[in-house]
Amino acid sequence: MTNAAGQANTSVEDIDTPGRGDLTQLLTTGPFPEALRAAIKASRLSLDRVQHRLALRGVSISVATLSYWQSGRRRPERPESLEALRQLEAVLGVPQSGLSALLGPPRPRGRRCRPSSLMPIDALWDCPERVASLLAQVDTSSDSRLGRISQHDRCEVASDGGMKSTRVTQILRAEQDGPDRYVAVFETEGATEVSRLTALRNCHVGRTAIDPTTNMLVAELMFERPLARGETLIMEYQLDNPGPPYPAGNQCWARKFRVPVREYVLEVRFAPAALPVRCQQYSMLAGEEVPARQRNLTLDRSGGVHAVALGFGPGVFGIRWDLPARLRRD
Repeated sequence: MTNAAGQANTSVEDIDTPGRGDLTQLLTTGPFPEALRAAIKASRLSLDRVQHRLALRGVSISVATLSYWQSGRRRPERPESLEALRQLEAVLGVPQSGLSALLGPPRPRGRRCRPSSLMPIDALWDCPERVASLLAQVDTSSDSRLGRISQHDRCEVASDGGMKSTRVTQILRAEQDGPDRYVAVFETEGATEVSRLTALRNCHVGRTAIDPTTNMLVAELMFERPLARGETLIMEYQLDNPGPPYPAGNQCWARKFRVPVREYVLEVRFAPAALPVRCQQYSMLAGEEVPARQRNLTLDRSGGVHAVALGFGPGVFGIRWDLPARLRRD
């Protein structure tokens, strides 16, 4: 595999240096500062040389910051720091996300981000009582033991302007021993039937609960086995809506994160007959009532848009669009 700078990535096993086994173990269990120190030692690079190689990749970072990271006095949390860490992984020759997966959720900052306990799963929904009723029918005990490393949603908008399908790829990390499932909540505005959930990779559908008035779906996505602390999982599944006609979906797709996610990529592809007249990315942090951050998006040549969030949450992140008048369902 070749990275953006055109240099081949090197796996941990390719590093011929004493302590390689210790580094492999630390990349699995952490903690982050010790794993970073071991990776720098294995690379045989000084911090000055690491800084120089990062500069060649367009990353500006001080030696002091690198030193703080490996000592544990600070850790990368801001979007630009997380991007620097991704480049640092390539410079040090460790697997992609090998270090970033060890960070865990960002430390709380400010009054609004200091909850006394983990935010309930239903907290970010407009109808929390309905969601809580459905969640009571499944096992949510694993949720608090899973860190969200990465998620990629690929949404397909049909020719009639409705939501056709969404394919999801997630990377989860066990923060404690034992999590064996992920609980997902789906609601598609205007749906007259329940969406069909299909497990595609490293999971299968367990118990489900449905609200018949809205066709909201809560489902367990079961892992092949319980995860050990520090273990990561790549999971894929797909949500297909009945149609045509396909449900309107309120002309948007959004994810609700009750715990922070290191990286979230949202991609929306439009059928040629349903190209929107405007697309906009938006986000709301927990506690906000209206989107505080919005940005217009431009369609690419294949008729799609995407948005990326780094170190986001708790909160809501999404893309909304305006369809041509002939496709609007007022």
